[in-house]
Amino acid sequence: MEIQGNKSGVEYPTHWEYKIIGSKIEDMIKAAEEIVAGQEYDITPSNISRNGKYFSLNITVLVQSETLRDIIFQKFTKHPDIKVVI
Repeated sequence: MEIQGNKSGVEYPTHWEYKIIGSKIEDMIKAAEEIVAGQEYDITPSNISRNGKYFSLNITVLVQSETLRDIIFQKFTKHPDIKVVI
């Protein structure tokens, strides 16, 4: 089902993947679980920086709308344990 006025051309619901980067993997996992609580989601490890200082995780979430997708993105970007969101 496509939502009227959807600028992205994405049909919802859809599985959307976010990549988050931070320095403490346990804190990042906890933050991600809090942010996507109540949604269907999956967290998988991605990469570790060469010096082992930064970690990345893939978070796949079943989002119901572009608005929800953007809200989750904003929550990730504002969380102090998450340095970068892609």
